Amino acid sequence: MAVIVMTGRGGAGKTTTTANLSTFLAGREYRVLAIDGDLYLPNLGFHFGMDNVKYTVHSLLKDPSLDPEWAIYKHRETGVYVMPGSSNLHDVIGISPQGLRDLVERVKYKFGVVFVDSPTGVPFDTLPTFEVADYQIIVVEIERSPIYSFETMVENEVNKLKALGEEYGLRIGVVLNKVRESADVVDKIIDVIENEVGVPVLSWVPFDDAVPESINVGIPVLAYKPKSDAALAFAEAGEVLEEWIFG
Repeated sequence: MAVIVMTGRGGAGKTTTTANLSTFLAGREYRVLAIDGDLYLPNLGFHFGMDNVKYTVHSLLKDPSLDPEWAIYKHRETGVYVMPGSSNLHDVIGISPQGLRDLVERVKYKFGVVFVDSPTGVPFDTLPTFEVADYQIIVVEIERSPIYSFETMVENEVNKLKALGEEYGLRIGVVLNKVRESADVVDKIIDVIENEVGVPVLSWVPFDDAVPESINVGIPVLAYKPKSDAALAFAEAGEVLEEWIFG
């Protein structure tokens, strides 16, 4: 099964969500691969402390004859297999998003779940990969939209990204991330997303200082501080996703 994680705006926590959902399912003894599909601004490797490796997803896209196993690394603290991207500009030039789709299809059968961390906004890097995906997780940060206009935010972000997933027949869910001041009205927001937009909310994740700490040490917060508020919320989202996939 392949899961594409995406967001409409930068900074919402898309890569953090990818890292922690991967960690949750790996902790359930599933064989999980997380691929950095943000080909031009890859960040997934930082979340697992793998920002300086020899082979990356870019290596494979530039030379499809390479064995994909060369660019897959097992994260010691979580058990997640990670295919990080390269931040070297030279590696980015001339690569094809179609190659990413073919790569996911090549490795998909070796893992119970493959997560693809998609770029922000219209996912040109991962759009061909939607053809071989099964699930779409939309990450939304509601704090940067005034509470009085959050329905407009839902219209602009969730509806548009949902339409993309529907086009490819994906099962779609939402994670609300970095919830702070809007915690008092989060139930209303969830109600709009679930009942008016028609997409289930897997969980809402509170803003938590443990998350940036975990990124700095290269261990997703679910493994770094499993009792933290954010870790518990990501685990809740993971339980829903596990039920969807393995039910």
